[in-house]
Amino acid sequence: MNTIYKITFALLLLSNNLFAQTKTDYKFAFGSGKKAKGYIKVLPSDAYSKEKGYGFDFDSKVVEGDRGGKSYQKGDLIKSDKPFYFSVAVPEGNYKITVTFGDLKVASESTVKAESRRLMLENVKTSAVQYTTKTFIVNVKNKNITGGQVVGLKPRELTKLDWDDKLTLEFDLNTHLNSLEITKVEDQITVFLAGNSTVVNQDDEPWASWGQMVTRFFKPGVAIANHAESGLTLGSFLGSRRLAKVLSIMKPGDYLFIEFGHNDQKDKGPNDGAFKSYTERLKTFVSETKKKGGIPVIVTSTSRRSFGADGKITNSLGDFPAAARKVAEDEKVALIDLNAMTTELFNALGEENSKKAFVHYPANSYPGQTKALADNTHFNPYGAYEIAQCIILGIKQQNLGIAKFLVDDLPAFNPSKPDDVNKWKWPESPKSSIVKPDGN
Repeated sequence: MNTIYKITFALLLLSNNLFAQTKTDYKFAFGSGKKAKGYIKVLPSDAYSKEKGYGFDFDSKVVEGDRGGKSYQKGDLIKSDKPFYFSVAVPEGNYKITVTFGDLKVASESTVKAESRRLMLENVKTSAVQYTTKTFIVNVKNKNITGGQVVGLKPRELTKLDWDDKLTLEFDLNTHLNSLEITKVEDQITVFLAGNSTVVNQDDEPWASWGQMVTRFFKPGVAIANHAESGLTLGSFLGSRRLAKVLSIMKPGDYLFIEFGHNDQKDKGPNDGAFKSYTERLKTFVSETKKKGGIPVIVTSTSRRSFGADGKITNSLGDFPAAARKVAEDEKVALIDLNAMTTELFNALGEENSKKAFVHYPANSYPGQTKALADNTHFNPYGAYEIAQCIILGIKQQNLGIAKFLVDDLPAFNPSKPDDVNKWKWPESPKSSIVKPDGN
Protein backbone atom coordinates (compact mmCIF):
# COMPACT_ATOMS: atom_id res chain seq x y z
CA MET A 1 0.00 0.00 0.00
CA ASN A 2 1.65 3.26 -1.11
CA THR A 3 1.77 6.39 1.06
CA ILE A 4 -0.90 8.32 -0.86
CA TYR A 5 -3.26 5.37 -0.69
CA LYS A 6 -2.65 5.00 3.05
CA ILE A 7 -3.42 8.68 3.63
CA THR A 8 -6.55 8.51 1.48
CA PHE A 9 -7.75 5.39 3.27
CA ALA A 10 -7.12 6.96 6.68
CA LEU A 11 -9.01 10.12 5.69
CA LEU A 12 -11.90 7.98 4.46
CA LEU A 13 -12.08 6.15 7.79
CA LEU A 14 -11.93 9.46 9.67
CA SER A 15 -14.65 10.90 7.45
CA ASN A 16 -16.88 7.90 8.03
CA ASN A 17 -16.37 8.10 11.78
CA LEU A 18 -17.11 11.83 11.88
CA PHE A 19 -20.19 11.20 9.75
CA ALA A 20 -21.39 8.63 12.24
CA GLN A 21 -20.86 11.07 15.10
CA THR A 22 -22.55 14.09 13.48
CA LYS A 23 -25.42 12.53 11.54
CA THR A 24 -28.72 13.35 13.26
CA ASP A 25 -31.38 11.61 11.14
CA TYR A 26 -31.73 7.87 10.60
CA LYS A 27 -34.30 5.47 9.20
CA PHE A 28 -33.81 1.78 9.97
CA ALA A 29 -35.80 -1.19 8.67
CA PHE A 30 -35.11 -4.53 10.30
CA GLY A 31 -34.67 -7.78 8.37
CA SER A 32 -33.21 -8.82 5.04
CA GLY A 33 -36.17 -7.95 2.81
CA LYS A 34 -36.37 -5.11 0.34
CA LYS A 35 -36.46 -1.67 1.97
CA ALA A 36 -38.13 1.59 1.05
CA LYS A 37 -35.91 4.36 -0.24
CA GLY A 38 -33.96 6.14 2.49
CA TYR A 39 -34.05 3.26 4.97
CA ILE A 40 -30.98 1.43 6.24
CA LYS A 41 -31.33 -2.34 6.26
CA VAL A 42 -30.41 -3.85 9.66
CA LEU A 43 -29.74 -7.55 10.13
CA PRO A 44 -29.44 -9.47 13.42
CA SER A 45 -25.69 -9.64 12.81
CA ASP A 46 -25.29 -5.85 12.70
CA ALA A 47 -23.49 -5.21 15.97
CA TYR A 48 -22.79 -1.65 17.07
CA SER A 49 -19.40 -0.17 16.21
CA LYS A 50 -18.07 3.37 16.37
CA GLU A 51 -17.06 3.15 12.72
CA LYS A 52 -20.54 2.23 11.55
CA GLY A 53 -22.31 4.40 14.12
CA TYR A 54 -25.30 2.11 14.76
CA GLY A 55 -26.22 -1.47 15.57
CA PHE A 56 -27.29 -3.96 18.23
CA ASP A 57 -25.35 -3.29 21.42
CA PHE A 58 -24.10 -5.10 24.54
CA ASP A 59 -24.08 -8.53 22.92
CA SER A 60 -27.83 -8.43 22.18
CA LYS A 61 -29.31 -11.56 20.63
CA VAL A 62 -32.14 -11.15 18.14
CA VAL A 63 -33.52 -13.24 15.29
CA GLU A 64 -35.13 -12.31 12.00
CA GLY A 65 -38.72 -13.00 11.09
CA ASP A 66 -39.57 -12.94 7.37
CA ARG A 67 -43.33 -12.68 6.98
CA GLY A 68 -43.45 -12.15 3.24
CA GLY A 69 -45.67 -9.12 3.53
CA LYS A 70 -46.01 -6.56 0.75
CA SER A 71 -44.98 -3.58 2.87
CA TYR A 72 -41.28 -2.76 2.77
CA GLN A 73 -41.26 -2.08 6.49
CA LYS A 74 -43.78 -4.68 7.68
CA GLY A 75 -42.85 -7.74 5.66
CA ASP A 76 -39.99 -8.69 7.92
CA LEU A 77 -38.76 -7.85 11.40
CA ILE A 78 -36.39 -8.71 14.20
CA LYS A 79 -37.64 -10.20 17.44
CA SER A 80 -36.59 -11.44 20.85
CA ASP A 81 -38.27 -12.49 24.08
CA LYS A 82 -35.19 -11.25 25.97
CA PRO A 83 -34.07 -7.63 26.46
CA PHE A 84 -31.97 -6.23 23.61
CA TYR A 85 -30.27 -2.92 22.88
CA PHE A 86 -29.94 -0.84 19.74
CA SER A 87 -27.58 2.14 19.73
CA VAL A 88 -26.93 5.04 17.36
CA ALA A 89 -24.12 7.59 17.59
CA VAL A 90 -25.66 11.08 17.68
CA PRO A 91 -24.61 14.50 19.01
CA GLU A 92 -26.26 16.18 21.99
CA GLY A 93 -29.86 17.26 21.60
CA ASN A 94 -33.49 16.16 21.62
CA TYR A 95 -34.53 13.33 19.30
CA LYS A 96 -37.91 12.21 18.03
CA ILE A 97 -38.04 8.42 18.02
CA THR A 98 -40.65 6.60 15.95
CA VAL A 99 -40.94 2.82 16.31
CA THR A 100 -43.23 0.36 14.55
CA PHE A 101 -44.09 -2.93 16.23
CA GLY A 102 -46.09 -5.90 15.04
CA ASP A 103 -46.15 -9.22 13.24
CA LEU A 104 -48.37 -10.79 10.60
CA LYS A 105 -48.37 -14.11 12.45
CA VAL A 106 -48.24 -13.66 16.22
CA ALA A 107 -48.94 -11.20 19.03
CA SER A 108 -46.19 -9.09 20.52
CA GLU A 109 -45.59 -6.90 23.55
CA SER A 110 -42.87 -4.37 24.22
CA THR A 111 -41.67 -1.97 26.89
CA VAL A 112 -39.07 0.54 25.71
CA LYS A 113 -36.44 2.25 27.85
CA ALA A 114 -33.88 4.78 26.70
CA GLU A 115 -30.33 5.45 27.81
CA SER A 116 -30.04 4.78 31.60
CA ARG A 117 -33.37 2.95 31.95
CA ARG A 118 -35.70 5.88 31.23
CA LEU A 119 -39.17 4.47 30.73
CA MET A 120 -40.50 5.64 27.34
CA LEU A 121 -43.21 3.16 26.32
CA GLU A 122 -45.04 0.82 28.66
CA ASN A 123 -46.45 -2.59 27.68
CA VAL A 124 -47.25 -1.82 24.03
CA LYS A 125 -49.26 -4.80 22.74
CA THR A 126 -50.16 -5.91 19.22
CA SER A 127 -52.27 -8.90 18.20
CA ALA A 128 -51.45 -11.02 15.17
CA VAL A 129 -51.71 -9.08 11.88
CA GLN A 130 -51.74 -5.83 13.84
CA TYR A 131 -49.10 -3.11 13.73
CA THR A 132 -48.69 -0.03 15.86
CA THR A 133 -46.43 3.00 15.56
CA LYS A 134 -45.38 5.00 18.62
CA THR A 135 -43.42 8.25 18.90
CA PHE A 136 -41.54 9.68 21.88
CA ILE A 137 -38.75 12.15 22.65
CA VAL A 138 -35.33 11.26 24.09
CA ASN A 139 -32.81 13.80 25.32
CA VAL A 140 -29.13 13.02 24.66
CA LYS A 141 -26.55 14.93 26.68
CA ASN A 142 -22.79 15.21 26.99
CA LYS A 143 -20.47 16.73 29.59
CA ASN A 144 -19.22 19.64 27.45
CA ILE A 145 -20.09 23.21 28.44
CA THR A 146 -19.84 26.29 26.24
CA GLY A 147 -16.51 27.99 26.84
CA GLY A 148 -14.44 24.84 27.21
CA GLN A 149 -15.57 23.67 30.65
CA VAL A 150 -16.90 20.19 31.38
CA VAL A 151 -19.24 18.71 33.96
CA GLY A 152 -17.37 17.20 36.91
CA LEU A 153 -18.64 13.64 36.63
CA LYS A 154 -18.30 11.08 39.40
CA PRO A 155 -16.40 7.86 38.61
CA ARG A 156 -19.66 5.87 38.54
CA GLU A 157 -21.04 8.19 35.86
CA LEU A 158 -18.22 7.47 33.42
CA THR A 159 -19.85 4.15 32.45
CA LYS A 160 -23.46 5.35 32.45
CA LEU A 161 -25.43 5.21 29.22
CA ASP A 162 -26.68 8.73 29.98
CA TRP A 163 -23.17 10.13 29.52
CA ASP A 164 -21.77 8.15 26.58
CA ASP A 165 -21.59 9.29 22.94
CA LYS A 166 -24.63 7.48 21.61
CA LEU A 167 -28.39 7.09 21.96
CA THR A 168 -29.33 3.65 23.26
CA LEU A 169 -32.79 2.06 23.25
CA GLU A 170 -33.62 -1.02 25.30
CA PHE A 171 -36.47 -3.26 24.12
CA ASP A 172 -38.03 -5.62 26.68
CA LEU A 173 -40.71 -8.33 26.93
CA ASN A 174 -41.49 -9.99 23.57
CA THR A 175 -40.58 -7.31 21.05
CA HIS A 176 -41.27 -7.69 17.32
CA LEU A 177 -39.61 -4.60 15.82
CA ASN A 178 -40.20 -3.55 12.22
CA SER A 179 -38.69 -0.10 11.83
CA LEU A 180 -37.10 2.73 13.77
CA GLU A 181 -36.72 6.40 12.84
CA ILE A 182 -34.56 8.90 14.70
CA THR A 183 -34.75 12.64 13.97
CA LYS A 184 -33.13 15.54 15.82
CA VAL A 185 -35.74 18.14 16.75
CA GLU A 186 -35.31 21.73 17.90
CA ASP A 187 -38.90 22.60 18.81
CA GLN A 188 -39.29 20.72 22.10
CA ILE A 189 -39.77 22.30 25.51
CA THR A 190 -36.93 20.86 27.57
CA VAL A 191 -37.62 20.07 31.21
CA PHE A 192 -34.28 19.91 33.03
CA LEU A 193 -34.09 17.99 36.31
CA ALA A 194 -31.67 18.97 39.08
CA GLY A 195 -31.50 16.69 42.08
CA ASN A 196 -29.97 13.76 43.91
CA SER A 197 -30.41 9.97 44.02
CA THR A 198 -34.18 10.31 44.36
CA VAL A 199 -34.26 12.00 40.93
CA VAL A 200 -31.33 10.58 38.90
CA ASN A 201 -31.64 7.97 36.15
CA GLN A 202 -30.36 4.82 37.85
CA ASP A 203 -28.58 2.42 35.46
CA ASP A 204 -29.00 -0.80 37.41
CA GLU A 205 -31.77 -2.92 38.88
CA PRO A 206 -33.33 -2.78 41.40
CA TRP A 207 -32.65 0.95 41.93
CA ALA A 208 -34.85 3.61 40.31
CA SER A 209 -35.91 7.25 40.71
CA TRP A 210 -38.83 9.37 39.61
CA GLY A 211 -36.77 11.21 36.99
CA GLN A 212 -36.48 8.07 34.82
CA MET A 213 -40.18 7.24 35.11
CA VAL A 214 -41.71 10.66 34.45
CA THR A 215 -40.66 10.37 30.79
CA ARG A 216 -43.40 7.78 30.23
CA PHE A 217 -46.13 10.36 30.86
CA PHE A 218 -45.18 12.92 28.17
CA LYS A 219 -45.90 12.86 24.48
CA PRO A 220 -43.83 14.75 21.88
CA GLY A 221 -43.60 18.43 22.71
CA VAL A 222 -41.61 17.89 25.91
CA ALA A 223 -38.14 16.43 26.41
CA ILE A 224 -36.91 15.42 29.87
CA ALA A 225 -33.21 16.17 30.42
CA ASN A 226 -32.19 14.60 33.72
CA HIS A 227 -28.99 16.14 35.14
CA ALA A 228 -29.45 14.82 38.69
CA GLU A 229 -26.84 12.60 40.33
CA SER A 230 -26.69 10.51 43.48
CA GLY A 231 -25.26 12.09 46.61
CA LEU A 232 -25.49 15.70 45.45
CA THR A 233 -26.49 18.80 47.35
CA LEU A 234 -27.37 22.17 45.89
CA GLY A 235 -23.75 23.13 46.57
CA SER A 236 -22.12 20.11 44.90
CA PHE A 237 -24.50 20.41 41.93
CA LEU A 238 -23.18 23.94 41.52
CA GLY A 239 -19.57 22.96 42.23
CA SER A 240 -19.54 20.19 39.63
CA ARG A 241 -20.75 22.71 37.04
CA ARG A 242 -24.06 20.93 36.44
CA LEU A 243 -26.13 24.10 36.74
CA ALA A 244 -23.68 25.79 34.35
CA LYS A 245 -24.24 22.92 31.91
CA VAL A 246 -28.03 23.23 32.15
CA LEU A 247 -27.96 27.01 31.71
CA SER A 248 -25.61 26.73 28.72
CA ILE A 249 -28.25 24.85 26.70
CA MET A 250 -31.48 26.18 28.23
CA LYS A 251 -33.87 28.04 25.90
CA PRO A 252 -36.48 30.61 26.95
CA GLY A 253 -39.59 28.65 27.96
CA ASP A 254 -37.66 25.60 29.17
CA TYR A 255 -38.14 24.40 32.75
CA LEU A 256 -35.84 23.51 35.64
CA PHE A 257 -37.29 21.20 38.32
CA ILE A 258 -35.19 21.44 41.51
CA GLU A 259 -35.34 18.77 44.24
CA PHE A 260 -32.68 18.64 46.96
CA GLY A 261 -32.54 18.27 50.74
CA HIS A 262 -31.62 14.67 51.63
CA ASN A 263 -27.89 15.32 51.41
CA ASP A 264 -28.00 19.06 52.19
CA GLN A 265 -29.20 18.29 55.70
CA LYS A 266 -25.89 16.50 56.37
CA ASP A 267 -23.87 19.69 55.74
CA LYS A 268 -22.87 20.93 59.20
CA GLY A 269 -20.86 24.11 58.54
CA PRO A 270 -21.60 27.37 60.40
CA ASN A 271 -23.46 28.76 57.39
CA ASP A 272 -25.26 25.53 56.50
CA GLY A 273 -28.86 24.73 57.27
CA ALA A 274 -32.31 24.82 55.75
CA PHE A 275 -32.80 28.57 56.20
CA LYS A 276 -29.17 29.49 55.48
CA SER A 277 -27.06 28.01 52.65
CA TYR A 278 -29.88 25.78 51.36
CA THR A 279 -32.25 28.72 51.01
CA GLU A 280 -29.57 30.97 49.50
CA ARG A 281 -28.51 28.38 46.92
CA LEU A 282 -32.08 27.51 46.04
CA LYS A 283 -32.70 31.20 45.32
CA THR A 284 -29.59 31.18 43.10
CA PHE A 285 -31.02 28.29 41.04
CA VAL A 286 -34.27 30.21 40.68
CA SER A 287 -32.70 33.55 39.72
CA GLU A 288 -30.22 32.05 37.24
CA THR A 289 -33.01 30.09 35.54
CA LYS A 290 -35.14 33.21 35.23
CA LYS A 291 -32.21 35.11 33.68
CA LYS A 292 -32.20 32.55 30.86
CA GLY A 293 -35.93 32.94 30.33
CA GLY A 294 -36.54 29.55 31.95
CA ILE A 295 -39.28 28.52 34.35
CA PRO A 296 -38.07 27.23 37.75
CA VAL A 297 -40.17 24.72 39.67
CA ILE A 298 -39.25 23.90 43.27
CA VAL A 299 -39.91 20.34 44.40
CA THR A 300 -39.82 19.43 48.09
CA SER A 301 -37.77 16.37 49.06
CA THR A 302 -39.31 12.91 48.87
CA SER A 303 -40.10 11.50 52.26
CA ARG A 304 -38.01 8.66 53.60
CA ARG A 305 -39.65 5.45 54.76
CA SER A 306 -39.55 6.67 58.36
CA PHE A 307 -42.50 5.28 60.29
CA GLY A 308 -43.07 6.29 63.90
CA ALA A 309 -44.51 4.36 66.82
CA ASP A 310 -48.03 5.27 65.68
CA GLY A 311 -47.47 3.58 62.32
CA LYS A 312 -47.37 6.88 60.44
CA ILE A 313 -44.54 8.58 58.52
CA THR A 314 -42.48 10.99 60.60
CA ASN A 315 -40.59 13.95 59.13
CA SER A 316 -36.91 12.94 58.86
CA LEU A 317 -35.94 15.98 56.79
CA GLY A 318 -36.16 18.68 59.45
CA ASP A 319 -36.82 22.18 58.15
CA PHE A 320 -35.80 21.49 54.56
CA PRO A 321 -39.29 20.92 53.10
CA ALA A 322 -40.52 24.06 54.90
CA ALA A 323 -37.56 26.06 53.59
CA ALA A 324 -38.27 24.96 50.02
CA ARG A 325 -41.91 25.97 50.39
CA LYS A 326 -40.88 29.40 51.69
CA VAL A 327 -38.45 30.01 48.80
CA ALA A 328 -41.19 29.14 46.31
CA GLU A 329 -43.54 31.57 48.05
CA ASP A 330 -40.95 34.35 48.32
CA GLU A 331 -39.75 33.97 44.75
CA LYS A 332 -43.28 33.48 43.38
CA VAL A 333 -42.46 30.26 41.55
CA ALA A 334 -44.36 26.99 41.22
CA LEU A 335 -44.06 24.45 44.02
CA ILE A 336 -44.65 20.71 43.79
CA ASP A 337 -44.94 19.50 47.39
CA LEU A 338 -43.54 16.04 46.80
CA ASN A 339 -42.73 15.65 50.49
CA ALA A 340 -46.40 15.95 51.38
CA MET A 341 -47.53 13.67 48.56
CA THR A 342 -44.98 10.92 49.29
CA THR A 343 -45.88 11.07 52.98
CA GLU A 344 -49.49 10.47 51.96
CA LEU A 345 -48.40 7.73 49.56
CA PHE A 346 -46.31 5.80 52.09
CA ASN A 347 -48.96 6.13 54.78
CA ALA A 348 -51.49 4.69 52.34
CA LEU A 349 -49.21 1.75 51.59
CA GLY A 350 -48.56 1.15 55.28
CA GLU A 351 -45.42 0.33 57.22
CA GLU A 352 -44.95 -3.20 55.88
CA ASN A 353 -46.34 -2.86 52.36
CA SER A 354 -44.33 0.32 51.70
CA LYS A 355 -41.19 -1.84 51.60
CA LYS A 356 -42.39 -2.87 48.14
CA ALA A 357 -41.74 0.70 46.95
CA PHE A 358 -38.16 0.76 48.26
CA VAL A 359 -35.06 -1.36 47.74
CA HIS A 360 -36.03 -4.06 50.24
CA TYR A 361 -35.09 -7.49 48.92
CA PRO A 362 -34.11 -10.74 50.64
CA ALA A 363 -30.63 -12.16 50.12
CA ASN A 364 -29.93 -13.77 46.73
CA SER A 365 -32.57 -11.72 44.90
CA TYR A 366 -29.80 -10.43 42.61
CA PRO A 367 -26.39 -11.82 41.54
CA GLY A 368 -23.76 -11.47 44.24
CA GLN A 369 -26.27 -10.36 46.86
CA THR A 370 -25.39 -12.41 49.93
CA LYS A 371 -27.20 -10.12 52.36
CA ALA A 372 -30.66 -8.61 52.41
CA LEU A 373 -31.11 -5.14 50.94
CA ALA A 374 -33.04 -2.81 53.25
CA ASP A 375 -32.87 0.80 52.04
CA ASN A 376 -35.47 3.28 53.28
CA THR A 377 -34.40 6.20 51.06
CA HIS A 378 -33.94 4.76 47.57
CA PHE A 379 -36.79 3.46 45.47
CA ASN A 380 -37.29 0.44 43.29
CA PRO A 381 -39.06 0.79 39.90
CA TYR A 382 -42.54 0.49 41.39
CA GLY A 383 -41.84 3.18 44.00
CA ALA A 384 -40.21 5.45 41.42
CA TYR A 385 -43.22 5.03 39.10
CA GLU A 386 -45.66 5.99 41.87
CA ILE A 387 -43.59 9.06 42.79
CA ALA A 388 -43.37 10.11 39.13
CA GLN A 389 -47.16 10.12 39.14
CA CYS A 390 -47.02 12.44 42.16
CA ILE A 391 -44.89 14.80 40.04
CA ILE A 392 -47.43 14.61 37.21
CA LEU A 393 -50.22 15.38 39.67
CA GLY A 394 -48.23 18.38 40.89
CA ILE A 395 -47.78 19.62 37.31
CA LYS A 396 -51.54 19.48 36.83
CA GLN A 397 -52.29 21.12 40.19
CA GLN A 398 -49.86 23.96 39.46
CA ASN A 399 -51.38 24.36 36.00
CA LEU A 400 -47.96 24.36 34.34
CA GLY A 401 -47.88 24.89 30.59
CA ILE A 402 -46.34 21.47 29.96
CA ALA A 403 -49.50 19.81 31.26
CA LYS A 404 -50.92 20.00 27.74
CA PHE A 405 -48.23 17.55 26.61
CA LEU A 406 -49.22 14.78 29.02
CA VAL A 407 -50.10 11.51 27.28
CA ASP A 408 -53.69 10.93 26.24
CA ASP A 409 -53.86 7.67 28.22
CA LEU A 410 -52.71 9.29 31.44
CA PRO A 411 -53.76 6.99 34.30
CA ALA A 412 -55.86 8.39 37.12
CA PHE A 413 -53.74 8.76 40.24
CA ASN A 414 -54.28 9.61 43.89
CA PRO A 415 -51.38 9.31 46.40
CA SER A 416 -53.82 7.99 49.00
CA LYS A 417 -54.81 5.18 46.61
CA PRO A 418 -51.54 3.88 45.10
CA ASP A 419 -51.42 1.35 42.28
CA ASP A 420 -51.51 -2.30 43.31
CA VAL A 421 -47.91 -3.45 43.18
CA ASN A 422 -49.08 -6.98 42.37
CA LYS A 423 -50.73 -5.75 39.18
CA TRP A 424 -47.90 -3.45 38.11
CA LYS A 425 -45.56 -4.83 35.46
CA TRP A 426 -41.87 -3.96 35.13
CA PRO A 427 -39.59 -6.03 32.87
CA GLU A 428 -36.20 -5.93 34.56
CA SER A 429 -33.14 -4.76 32.63
CA PRO A 430 -30.15 -7.12 32.37
CA LYS A 431 -27.78 -5.09 34.58
CA SER A 432 -28.10 -5.15 38.35
CA SER A 433 -26.04 -3.89 41.25
CA ILE A 434 -26.06 -4.38 45.00
CA VAL A 435 -24.05 -1.18 45.52
CA LYS A 436 -26.13 1.48 47.22
CA PRO A 437 -26.21 4.83 45.39
CA ASP A 438 -24.46 7.76 47.03
CA GLY A 439 -26.57 9.72 49.48
CA ASN A 440 -29.09 8.85 52.15
